[in-house]
Amino acid sequence: MTGDTTAPHPLRLLVVDDHEVVREGLVALLSRRPEFQVVAEAGTVAEALLAARRFEPDLVIMDIRLPDGSGIEACREIRAEFPKIRVVMLTSYPDEEAVLSAILAGASGYLLKQVRGRDLVSALEAVGRGDSLLDPAVTERVLERVRRVANGQEHDELADLTAQERKILMLVAEGKTNKEIATEVFLSDKTVKNYVSSILSKLSLQRRAQAAAFVAKHRLGEGGS
Repeated sequence: MTGDTTAPHPLRLLVVDDHEVVREGLVALLSRRPEFQVVAEAGTVAEALLAARRFEPDLVIMDIRLPDGSGIEACREIRAEFPKIRVVMLTSYPDEEAVLSAILAGASGYLLKQVRGRDLVSALEAVGRGDSLLDPAVTERVLERVRRVANGQEHDELADLTAQERKILMLVAEGKTNKEIATEVFLSDKTVKNYVSSILSKLSLQRRAQAAAFVAKHRLGEGGS
C-alpha cells in the first residue's frame, strides 16, 4: 500500500494592477508555477471587488494606486467580507504611511515591484502559509516611524481623541447629520455639534467632508474604539 502522494492544493490568486503590461507579466510569471493558480485578474478597485466575490481566491496581489481608488481600501473591503483571503500589496513606492495604512487594512504583506521573481514567489508562498512580511526596503522606515511616535518625536494626532470623539468621528465620516449622531449616541444635538467642532479642531480639519478622508487614511475604528 502506497502513501498519500496527493500534491498540495495550489494557491488560487487574484492579480490586481492597472498597468496591463505589469499585470500580464505577473500572471505569466505566476501561472508557470505549479504552486499557484491565477483564477482572475483586475485593473480597478471595482473589478477587484467583483473578482474577489466571484472567485474567493486564497491570495490577492494588490497594486496600491488604482484609477478608481486605493488598493488599500480594496484590501480593507475584501478582508472585511472574506477574512480568510490574504492580501499582499505590491507597489513602486516605499511609503511608510502607505505601509501602516495597508497593515491596518488587513494586508499580510507589502512588497516593492522591483522584487525579483523568485523572491516574489517565495513571499507569496510564505503569506499563503499564514506568515506576514514586509519588503526589507520598507521595514526599517516603518519601524523608525513607530519609534518616533513612541518616543514622542512625532505627534500621533489620533491620541488626542477620546473614545467618544473617535466614535463620533466615525459617524461623521459615514455622512450622518448631527441629529442622527445624537440619536445614536444618546446626546443632545448641541452636545454633538460641540463634539464635532472639537474633533475637527484637534485634527486640523476645516470641513466635515474631510473626516471621511481622514478615517480612510488612518483606518480609525478597526478592531474597536
